[in-house]
Amino acid sequence: LAIGCDEAACDLKEVIKVHLLAQGHEVHDFGTFGGEPVLYPDVGIKLAEAVAAGMFERGILMCGTGIGMAITANKVPGIRAALCHDAETAKGARRWNRANVLCLSLRATSEIVAKEILDAWFATPLGTDAVDVECVEKVGEIERKYQK
Repeated sequence: LAIGCDEAACDLKEVIKVHLLAQGHEVHDFGTFGGEPVLYPDVGIKLAEAVAAGMFERGILMCGTGIGMAITANKVPGIRAALCHDAETAKGARRWNRANVLCLSLRATSEIVAKEILDAWFATPLGTDAVDVECVEKVGEIERKYQK
């Protein structure tokens, strides 16, 4: 599992990391550390490329709103990053969109809600419904169209 954030979300990242480690997950931290200034695309792209390359099964990215990280991660072919604000959205992102990167907003996500989102994210398997799989495949076709 890969995790990363910009300096705004360092505290939330540490809470999440402790929660994940307590559940037995192996966590690779892409930073940033201790509020060290960083541009969110620099962290987002490194994590997304590592997930896309198969180095990690999933990733979690955080920034002030979560939007910048989601936009950045979704530029990498094979990444389906989802900004989730609650457990039900996290379940849907896994089930219907087969998301492999979870994005969180520091401003909109309390520690309690973050843990609920994480628990739902890890408890929900990738969906296998034919229509959902077809939709994800179509997204992949669109992605390949623009890789030329």
